[in-house]
Amino acid sequence: MKILRVLIIIGVLNWNLDLSAQSSQTYSIQSVKFEGLEKTQLAFVHENIQSKIGQDVDESTIAEDIQNLKNISGIGNATITIDTISNGLELVYHVEEVKTLLPIAKFGNLTNNVWLQVGFVDINWQGKGQTLSSYYQYNDNRHSGQIYYRNPNIRNTQWGYTASVTKWSSREPLYFPEGTVLYDYDNNSVALTGIRQFGLQHGLEFGGTYFIEKYSKSENQSLESTPGPVSFTQPKLLTKLEYQVNKLNYNTFYLTGHSWYTTVQNVYNTIDNTWFHSLQFQGKKYIKAGNKNNLALRLKLAISSNIDSPFAPFVADNHVNLRGVGNRIDRGTAQAVINVEYRRTLLDRKKWAVQAVAFTDLGTWRNPGGQLRDILNPDQFREFVGGGVRIIYKRVYDAVLRIDYGIDIFNKEQRGIVVGLGQYF
Repeated sequence: MKILRVLIIIGVLNWNLDLSAQSSQTYSIQSVKFEGLEKTQLAFVHENIQSKIGQDVDESTIAEDIQNLKNISGIGNATITIDTISNGLELVYHVEEVKTLLPIAKFGNLTNNVWLQVGFVDINWQGKGQTLSSYYQYNDNRHSGQIYYRNPNIRNTQWGYTASVTKWSSREPLYFPEGTVLYDYDNNSVALTGIRQFGLQHGLEFGGTYFIEKYSKSENQSLESTPGPVSFTQPKLLTKLEYQVNKLNYNTFYLTGHSWYTTVQNVYNTIDNTWFHSLQFQGKKYIKAGNKNNLALRLKLAISSNIDSPFAPFVADNHVNLRGVGNRIDRGTAQAVINVEYRRTLLDRKKWAVQAVAFTDLGTWRNPGGQLRDILNPDQFREFVGGGVRIIYKRVYDAVLRIDYGIDIFNKEQRGIVVGLGQYF
């Protein structure tokens, strides 16, 4: 019997698998195999492809299968070989795995504060697409840490869960009419959520967190007489419902497609029996132009109960949304943030790549107790522009050394550098 052998190579944009041109006979899939698997489990990769034994071969389905394999965090490249055998076709997927056990290493140098975060994360734990991470953080002479575990598919089902234990300690500036007061903030929490998958691109998370917040006035203050309580402690219970859509496609370090999620959270204060509500949306879009250019966009929208309190939930922060802004320089009960990056590949070799990045980060907030229209007030806007570099090791998933430097276009004195692993978004 005539041998039909087709090699589909990742990265080729225009290809055509035309089985009908080879023979008028209809071929069905009689065997599906994988070669190159080391850490990633066979059952897990089978869950990520649509081609099954007994089906007729469909070129569009095979193209989706290959892209879905590329999208697995532990697989960096994939090809397919299709051979005729005595009673049909044999599909052999050839995969190239990448390392997924990564160090967490982030640090920055802002005014009077050197901060760092160290730890590890494995996003293909046990070869099943699970995530295990742990980190220690030092910031403003305070110590934080977390252990996090995520299992998106329990025993190859569409159900999963996450669990985490977190100790977060920071120095938070709170804004009173008399001026800024520094508080030492501690948040100790235990969280558990359930996961329901709807295919490969849609998912729902739901669950809760029990946490205890403690605020204590810091020793060094800029005001002689500081307003606000000396200290207080509040146990709280948070419930969460989040819907996620992920249609991102990976091609080594390039990204195309989009993703978004919407989160509803409700916080119950066990001391005064009050409720606090918030709604958040985040969307990302990636566009690849030519062979070397990647445009990345992120939009964050959020609104919460508009309590006139210095303890507002949404912050302007160097590590979270505005590069160069510093630590916790503003707070609000609603926010809109847009991040735009243009990534230009300067070097792309077998193992290493280098990108130059130009970015702009724009954000605006509603002050606690203010009007929603205030978010459109130009006086509320903060915009930072800057540039950076990405040094990428392609044999390890998301092994990107990121260095960014941002400057406030309205206040040139406000500036900062951010160094970390992984893309900013």
